[in-house]
Amino acid sequence: MKKTVSLLIAAVMAVMMFTACGSSQSKTLTMGTNAAFPPYEFYDGDKIVGIDAEIAEELAKRLGYELEIVDMEFGSIITSVQTGKVDMGIAGMTVTEDRLQNVNFSDSYAGGVQVIIVKEDSDIASPDDLDGKLIGVQENTTGHIYCAEDYGEENVIAYTNGATAVQALVQGKVDCVIIDSQPAQSFVAGNEGLKILDTEYVAEDYAIAVSKENEDLLKEINKALAEMTADGTTQAILDKYITAE
Repeated sequence: MKKTVSLLIAAVMAVMMFTACGSSQSKTLTMGTNAAFPPYEFYDGDKIVGIDAEIAEELAKRLGYELEIVDMEFGSIITSVQTGKVDMGIAGMTVTEDRLQNVNFSDSYAGGVQVIIVKEDSDIASPDDLDGKLIGVQENTTGHIYCAEDYGEENVIAYTNGATAVQALVQGKVDCVIIDSQPAQSFVAGNEGLKILDTEYVAEDYAIAVSKENEDLLKEINKALAEMTADGTTQAILDKYITAE
């Protein structure tokens, strides 16, 4: 009898240990981003929040994952996805031919517009006035790429993030800054004497970068994104951070 009870106790303990181990091994989905791009990703205290953070949180929830956000230099995101350091890159990122050589992209979940920030007394009124001007950009972004192609790399100064580029404009180190419209609005609101030109520079679509070795995850993400679009979740997230003009 004692032997039977002992065996029963041992079996129960084994089941409990197995259950405990299983519950601690929840699947994690890691997101690489550059949290200096409001309202898509930025810090609220110690937490990274914004449109992309909430899109990723909803994706993880629907796919049965716990989300982990990793903040890094924008230029490191594609490499981190490619090498498996993170599962996906979400950072207000536009699909380009160069990026497609290294990673795959999901369907688009939001659109963006590149705009020009200048001082209020600037003589720059449109993209046509940028020849020979010093243009501040965030390094490795499409704004950086387009400006280098249109106006020459020698006229473009790349900074690690948009906030630093805008500070360079305030200090007179560059003549303008080209960046996405939503962070541009945040930067202008936080710095007196700046304005955004009415003429847009270029329109883009944002998508999620996924490793070419992870086709299954890409399919899962696209399926969840389609559901989020259909049920209004994505639009609700966008509306929370972007006020219609």
